[in-house]
Amino acid sequence: KKKKYAIKRETLIEQYKKEMNFNVKLNIHSEIQKLPRNSSKTRIQNRCWKTGRPRGVFRDFGLSRHVFREMAHHCLLPGITKSSW
Repeated sequence: KKKKYAIKRETLIEQYKKEMNFNVKLNIHSEIQKLPRNSSKTRIQNRCWKTGRPRGVFRDFGLSRHVFREMAHHCLLPGITKSSW
């Protein structure tokens, strides 16, 4: 399912890339600027699914480093072993 403004944003960006006239480009750019900030893909931030922590999140597991460490110690993550050297 597409988000509310995603289709509109994509079409405006495509129009912006194809357009050669500078004044028309400015109008398209102002339309893009009017869209909500949070509708942009780059505004989406990875968060830990257990605690909601925004920093130190492992992409593969979706867990923050604290939760990852605790779950690894309790053998709740298959294939993860504590390294020692």
